[in-house]
Amino acid sequence: MVTLQLNRVSARYGRRPILEDITTPCFQGGQVVALLGPNAAGKSTLFRRVLGLLKGEGEVIISGTSAERPVGYMPQDTGAKAVLTVYESVLLARMQGRGLKVQPEDLAQVDRALEELSITALGERDIGDLSGGQRQLVSAAQALVQEPEILMLDEPTSALDLNRQISLLTVLRRLADERQMLILVALHDLGHALRFADAAMMLENGRLIACGSTAEVITPALLRQVYRVSTRIESCSKGQPQLIVEAAI
Repeated sequence: MVTLQLNRVSARYGRRPILEDITTPCFQGGQVVALLGPNAAGKSTLFRRVLGLLKGEGEVIISGTSAERPVGYMPQDTGAKAVLTVYESVLLARMQGRGLKVQPEDLAQVDRALEELSITALGERDIGDLSGGQRQLVSAAQALVQEPEILMLDEPTSALDLNRQISLLTVLRRLADERQMLILVALHDLGHALRFADAAMMLENGRLIACGSTAEVITPALLRQVYRVSTRIESCSKGQPQLIVEAAI
């Protein structure tokens, strides 16, 4: 089973520190881990550091993987920079590092990714003609089609309507359970994190403020400190925790 652990991980842009001394428990396949924190907390930088796109002190420890490229990544910026159809762009993502010859299995995985995200009908559309939300789903398909053992998504629901948000997060939850994939997802909606994630990391100004189960991390006291909001958490009729935001402080 794939595992990921961070040991005193730091990163900087030039001389300016962005992440400082991030240490986590060992996350493992089958978990959905929510990466939380206000704007500019360091969430995107942490993803880039895990991917090796930024250098810094500390260790990113990935073990138990059977794949040559075990980590898939959906960036926050989904801007279209090429004239490709949706199908072509997802196939291109699939073929990265696999050579130039497309095999039937490659096409099957593209079909599967589009179907998982309910965007098969967009296959022949040009990327540049899509809405922001549609491009976001295509970006998720580009990460998913690589069949990663660790999947990292940077604010994948930010441009989606409520129906698509719930649909995408439901797919991610199922993929973690069925494929034993480790999924790290940066979210601004803390209610979604409570519902879909097993664990959470809370960042503030490049530091890890809290890490543990979602119930341990998403608390009124911590949200007051980090987000400057007054909240309460109550159970719904089905026993699920619900976050109620009362006021900005």
